[in-house]
Amino acid sequence: MSELINNSERRKTELKKLILRLHEGVEPDAVRTELEKVLGDVPYGEVVEVEQELIREGLPQEDILKLCDIHSAVLDGRIDQSMAKLVPPGHPVDVFKHENEALQAVTGRIRKLCEGLTSFADAQVDERVMQLRALFNELGDVDKHYRRLENLLFPFLEQRGITGPPTVLWGKHDEIRDQLKGAREALAAAGGSTGEEIAVVADLLLLPATQAIDDMVIKEEQILFPMSMDQLTDLEWYDIHRQTSEIGFCLYDPKLEWKPKGIAPPPEAAVDGEAVRMPSGSLTPTELTAILNTMPFDVTFVDAQDTVKYFSQGAERIFDRNRAILGRDVRLCHPPSSVHIVDTIIEDFKSGRQDSAPFWIQLHGKFIHIEYFAVRDPEGTYLGTLEVSQDLTAKRALTGEQRLLSYTGKEG
Repeated sequence: MSELINNSERRKTELKKLILRLHEGVEPDAVRTELEKVLGDVPYGEVVEVEQELIREGLPQEDILKLCDIHSAVLDGRIDQSMAKLVPPGHPVDVFKHENEALQAVTGRIRKLCEGLTSFADAQVDERVMQLRALFNELGDVDKHYRRLENLLFPFLEQRGITGPPTVLWGKHDEIRDQLKGAREALAAAGGSTGEEIAVVADLLLLPATQAIDDMVIKEEQILFPMSMDQLTDLEWYDIHRQTSEIGFCLYDPKLEWKPKGIAPPPEAAVDGEAVRMPSGSLTPTELTAILNTMPFDVTFVDAQDTVKYFSQGAERIFDRNRAILGRDVRLCHPPSSVHIVDTIIEDFKSGRQDSAPFWIQLHGKFIHIEYFAVRDPEGTYLGTLEVSQDLTAKRALTGEQRLLSYTGKEG
């Protein structure tokens, strides 16, 4: 046992020296070579302990943030995962990993679009800019992934005295948010640019932002998640699981509902028994959900902060919806070419200039009516926007009258 302890202390001492050498400006490739020679595979727990020690010893957080990407790149593939716990399907960590896969699929598509920009004609460049705008809108979803880590997972780690990784990662999250904002702003202003100009934007803004997201995936999957699986109990993970939908999912809608063995979930009957009381009556959550899902039209509610907060789940949906849109800025749920219309509607509703905005379109041979309504409290305060979509094809074709009972749909 003492030999194992000594080996661990030796590895941590050497790892700390190597990280400090990076701090002094030594080339990462040189450090990687030495790391491979001296350490072999480093257990993920020791990486966390070294970061904690460096912070306690006074290495400024700003320097830790600068070193974070470098020492993660050096350690990539060298961190021992052999003792990591298995992650059950549907577990919060399983969801985080699926979200990372979805994020990396988007960053991969962005890299391909950024290849060979200087060789394209102007029309082709404009098309690529439009595609890049849409993809960076999708990457905006990463904010929900990071907020769940920051607000749901990190507090449990901090209760155990693990403050280094949460502090460092939260700082990197904010850097990525700024990078994505800069990339979206540059793309919004890039209409009519040449291939050479977009190539410069790609090198300075687009590719660094995608690389930062990919680097964060490595940090999460090689260090944060294995460590967190060791630290948290199933009851704590279940608490995170239950609160996840309040923030929303990132580019992924889980297909499984995870419930840990041996832990009784909160009694659903008690929740259902608490009626939602309204001036014209009261409904249990079960009744209210069933009513909303039975209505012959789709509804989606965007709150006063322009965040998607709810959508109905009727049997026949007109437009695809999944839980990944919950908690997302409504602008990121629309193609870049129509965001200006969304902004106009929201501004007119918030100012009180308008209360509704109707549209109707032909879609796959159907006549679809879409209307947006301003939702206000009795005092007129803006609470949000309700989108109502309905397939009116059959109703438009009605003629004459139907006064006798005649069922449609289900037989029997």
